[in-house]
Amino acid sequence: MSVTLAASTERLLYRPEEAAAALGISRSLIYEEIRLGRLKTVRIGRRRLVPPEYVTQYIELLKREAGAAA
Repeated sequence: MSVTLAASTERLLYRPEEAAAALGISRSLIYEEIRLGRLKTVRIGRRRLVPPEYVTQYIELLKREAGAAA
């Protein structure tokens, strides 16, 4: 059985600006979170890209922090 990537409609990697838009935060904040190591990225050449699972991990981090503050 062969798998074709063209059949998948889900993005595999997002530009930081796209991740920021999906999270509803600013471009500068996304880069700050990356710089702080709170949002992980992968590098391809000079580009930084964000896999969807790293966005999910970041959301879980935010939830844990919100729970700890409550």
